[in-house]
Amino acid sequence: MRFFSKIVAVCNLCFILSSIMRLIEIPMRKAGSKDGIIPLPFVEGTIVVLGFIVAILLNSAFVFIVLYRKSIRKGIPVHRYILWFNIIMLPIEIWYSFFKAY
Repeated sequence: MRFFSKIVAVCNLCFILSSIMRLIEIPMRKAGSKDGIIPLPFVEGTIVVLGFIVAILLNSAFVFIVLYRKSIRKGIPVHRYILWFNIIMLPIEIWYSFFKAY
């Protein structure tokens, strides 16, 4: 559970990074520049995939596991700051992905 929560936190950080990169690149593309934020397209692609696709799936699974363990009154062996960071990021990711983006 601890390793899974850390993977989810890394994916959430990739979500934040890819959102920032998207906000920076939109005005650059409107101005006609074809350059990206990161000169390595595979790194940028990996960050975007981890941020927009994997983060929502893993984070929702993590929150459901936490809610299940809480409902059967089992302990959650995760640091509180990682737990709260992941729980707070899930509605932000859902809102951004389904209502804000595109």
